[in-house]
Amino acid sequence: MKKVFVSGCYDLLHSGHVEFFRQAAQYGDLYVGIGSDATILEYKHHKTVYCEQERLFMVKSIRYVKDAFINAGSGIMDFVPTVEALKPDILVVNEDGGNEEKLRFCEEHGIEYVVLSREPHEGLTVRSSTSLKESPCMIPTRLDLAGTWIDQPFVNCFAPGWAITISLEPTFEIRERCGLSTSTRNMIKKIWPFQLPNMDPEMLAKIVFCFENDPERSDGIISGAQDSIGICVPGLCRHFYNNRFWPEKIETCYDEGVLGWLESHLVMIPMLPRSPECSVVEGKDITETKVKALAQAADDCWTAIMQKNLPAFAKAYADSFQAQVAMFPAMIQGSVPAYIERYKDLVLAYKMPGAGGGGYLACVVEDAATFAATHPEAIRLTIRRPGM
Repeated sequence: MKKVFVSGCYDLLHSGHVEFFRQAAQYGDLYVGIGSDATILEYKHHKTVYCEQERLFMVKSIRYVKDAFINAGSGIMDFVPTVEALKPDILVVNEDGGNEEKLRFCEEHGIEYVVLSREPHEGLTVRSSTSLKESPCMIPTRLDLAGTWIDQPFVNCFAPGWAITISLEPTFEIRERCGLSTSTRNMIKKIWPFQLPNMDPEMLAKIVFCFENDPERSDGIISGAQDSIGICVPGLCRHFYNNRFWPEKIETCYDEGVLGWLESHLVMIPMLPRSPECSVVEGKDITETKVKALAQAADDCWTAIMQKNLPAFAKAYADSFQAQVAMFPAMIQGSVPAYIERYKDLVLAYKMPGAGGGGYLACVVEDAATFAATHPEAIRLTIRRPGM
């Protein structure tokens, strides 16, 4: 049996790689050279998503591959030491991976040079690492339902309370400065560009919170923990704050009946983004009475959701927003009053996500499907389930 050799990075391993291996293996026993972390950093000027040992493990696990190695060389010809040790009969490249230098190398070493066209396996879509990197980011976002601002110690020092969030699948365009925690989401993308890692959600949220709130930050701003928790913890979640940045306890609900019920009664209406000059904390008026009203509204909201009581949910949702605005009246400014006036009689309750000042009206409605059918601007929401 002839020895066949291929070489590449094989980061973001996908079906296109597997099909390439399958086709190459038709020429003989297939051996794969894998670019080292150092080579990829030097040649492509970015770190790999998966380290070299993880990529080696994945490639070796593919049934078409006889064996695989980390290439000891560097640059585009990093496979030379591997080839000189292995002495293959055939070098296989795909049509966009071949070049004259590789051809000359094979001619000098008596190695057959085979170029394969990039074809997907029958019934599958064409895949490439580049197309995957250009595909939409699958990192979720979050919608705060009640108790917003209670996660800040300058608020929860007056009275403890719960914040309630839902983690949302990114099924719509997530616009900047619109209250859906895009600053935290952008921080996550610096570590995990495409999707969240599979790990304990609460631990993941704590990692994100600590990464975003680097003590060396010069602006002195601490992002509320509800942002990282709301993104990283799937389903419906509430978190209890008591004179601290991080909650004392976190509770989740993954009940499909409850999550489906919420999806059937929530929509978002796009508004203009919060302007760069907007300061929602200007003119704030935080008192014990107002913070207790915020905390009570969040308690009532959770109870109503658990009971799937729509009128009670709408009232508590509206009460929570009113409590926010009582402390931070600058949340409502710019074009926001005009949007509220337009939709207030069409929905059961409304609020602005996050700090307000613009972005979206997140509305409670009788039936999300019916509302969206008559208001095409409305965005229906998909709550992220565990394992998604």
